[in-house]
Amino acid sequence: MKVHLIAGARPNFVKLAPLAHTLRERDDIDYEIVHTGQHYDDALSGSFFRVLDIPAPDIDLGVGSASQPVQVARILEAIEPVFAERRPDAVVVFGDVNSTMAAAFAAASLQIPSVHVEAGLRSFDRAMPEEINRVVADSLASLLLASEPSGVANLEREGASPDRVHLVGNIMIDSLKRLLPEAEDRRVHDELGLEQGGYGFLTMHRPSNVDDPSTLAGLLDVLEELSATMPLVFPIHPRTRKNAESFGLSVDGRGQLLVVPPVDYVGSLSLQRHAAVVLTDSGGIQEESTCLGVPCLTLRDNTERPITVEQGTSTLVGNDSGRIRSAFAEVVDGSYKKGQEIELWDGQAAGRIADLLTSRL
Repeated sequence: MKVHLIAGARPNFVKLAPLAHTLRERDDIDYEIVHTGQHYDDALSGSFFRVLDIPAPDIDLGVGSASQPVQVARILEAIEPVFAERRPDAVVVFGDVNSTMAAAFAAASLQIPSVHVEAGLRSFDRAMPEEINRVVADSLASLLLASEPSGVANLEREGASPDRVHLVGNIMIDSLKRLLPEAEDRRVHDELGLEQGGYGFLTMHRPSNVDDPSTLAGLLDVLEELSATMPLVFPIHPRTRKNAESFGLSVDGRGQLLVVPPVDYVGSLSLQRHAAVVLTDSGGIQEESTCLGVPCLTLRDNTERPITVEQGTSTLVGNDSGRIRSAFAEVVDGSYKKGQEIELWDGQAAGRIADLLTSRL
């Protein structure tokens, strides 16, 4: 059996890596890594692949950035001939980026089974491009592999046949558990002159937070205010900085809001592991902070990962200053939710996925 593992952005490689590790230990499945080039990222270098212990992509389509419809069209145009020529027995897609949906569509058009890892996650907010990608990819996939029970419930409610749906756990946690010792040793906070457990870790990039001038201004103001209590390390997304500059907003020189360049995956894990609190609008970081047991203030009004709220350490605060202040105060006084261990977030999801590839396709 030959499968194509599809990635379009850095988080996809983090999810892809554990499956690649598992497949190379088996003699019944061969794989090729296909990178669509959806996001140009300086971090996608040889060192990044070495850290994840995977080879550089076998195929790099280099489609580049664009609006969702244009980018999906470019990926379809580039990836369909690859599938047609190489005829994989299955295509495995991860997460919810444009490449996820486009690769599933191209595979379906050629009657090649697709497998969606992280199937069934729903924010129920169609204003999010990721939600559209999730719904379309799930409707086309032959195997729907859920990371949490809500995914299974959503797919069943949408009419997916039970034989297509399987709860396998969270493959991103496989990568986290493998790289956590390295992240703990790296101690990025020491490089920044910060005390362990004496700072917060902040990421913010979603359109709902950074595309409107008044919303972004309000968030920067309240974050500067909170930084008077403890420093907040802010590896700023290029899009967030670009928007702030275009709105005439300063992100630098705001109290103890420590704006730093983007960090690599292990650096991000290190900063989260040793932080007192995480503030983020990232879905993946919601999951990572839950696994690490660090309180997470999620700067969104909804989440496609409800288990991080119901059983984990995440609290939805949106971009409302009052809710952010209140939840932050709970962290400072120690009354925040502590969370619990999540079933099947055990570092073994990739093995369960590999078994299903051979038994169900």
